[in-house]
Amino acid sequence: MDYDKLLAPAAVAMRPSGIRKFFDLAAEMPHCISLGVGEPDFKTPWAIREAGIDSLEHGRTRYTANAGLAELRAEIARYLQRRMELRYDPTQILVTVGGSEAIDMCVRALVAPGDEVIIPEPCFVCYDPITTLSGGVPVHIACRQEDEFRLTAEQLKAAITPRTKLLILPFPNNPTGAVMEREHLEAIAEVLRGTDILVLSDEIYAELNYGGEKHVSIASLPGMAERTIVVNGFSKAYAMTGWRLGYAAGPQPIIKVMTKIHQSAIMSAPTTSQYAAIVALRECDSEIERMRDEYNQRRRLVVKGFNDLGLECFEPKGAFYCFPCIKSTGMTSQQFCTALLEKKQVALVPGDAFGASGEGYCRISYAYSVEHLKEALRRIGEFLAELRAEKE
Repeated sequence: MDYDKLLAPAAVAMRPSGIRKFFDLAAEMPHCISLGVGEPDFKTPWAIREAGIDSLEHGRTRYTANAGLAELRAEIARYLQRRMELRYDPTQILVTVGGSEAIDMCVRALVAPGDEVIIPEPCFVCYDPITTLSGGVPVHIACRQEDEFRLTAEQLKAAITPRTKLLILPFPNNPTGAVMEREHLEAIAEVLRGTDILVLSDEIYAELNYGGEKHVSIASLPGMAERTIVVNGFSKAYAMTGWRLGYAAGPQPIIKVMTKIHQSAIMSAPTTSQYAAIVALRECDSEIERMRDEYNQRRRLVVKGFNDLGLECFEPKGAFYCFPCIKSTGMTSQQFCTALLEKKQVALVPGDAFGASGEGYCRISYAYSVEHLKEALRRIGEFLAELRAEKE
């Protein structure tokens, strides 16, 4: 059989994840330090783990309602009001298998063939392929370091056409650590008011905001809740990546259709994870603060470390990534990360894995121990010194 003719062209054309490529290579090196995967190194807080164990011991292992446990959706609604100043009825919330499924369901519910989806870059790797698999047309906007990697109102205006259906707003940002503060979001909202353009606001890193400024959701601004689907989850804030639990909150007609797709594709999110998440929302605010304080210390260490090594590093204000510029080495992102991995066994992710505008940068996750980060910086320093010596 000729499988090349049988496979769907859009699926064949998908680019493999640049994140996983370097993670897989690093896994084969016993002494490698991998700073490539965005996964907290903290254990899931004990109260959450205990709730999961308790649910199993009591035999709560059946399917839940398609949209998720009613108790969990009510708790998510209270959390969003308490922490993000967002008001949703539980019927406006869908519990999903991670934030990634929420993104997928949202795009599939909204995007018809030929619809344009505006995607600010650099950004998480899934937005583009999910759009193209839905028949949509990705429209990429290159966010610039001189704008602190934020999307500007002028860039958004220039990208809008009669076919624009959706804006994906991925802040706090993976991979840059950039944030959109209230004034910046207000400028974006002003462009969108009076249009039929919807917003998918990916706020999975909303709790990881540094510098004293609280995260602001674009859905909290006047006139924006009716056009915004907020995506969030438990992986990053609560160190629950393997529990695979996220959610979407938005206008009820959109959530209803997303739930219908979810019903056919997934059935329901993991039952044990849902019971654990109820406890996370009720009891673990202090755990969020504790982990965020630790990330903040690591953030300062890594940013200073790269600047001291002569690689200009934008100061991230959110998430747990930094995005140093490696253009001064004269190497491409792929060349730099490949050579560093081969010579010093340190795994970073090339910036172009997050879109063409990421070329000339690399992503470092500082969701690792201080010891690992210091050793990685030492090896990178050796690598750079050897590069300079070769040029002399």
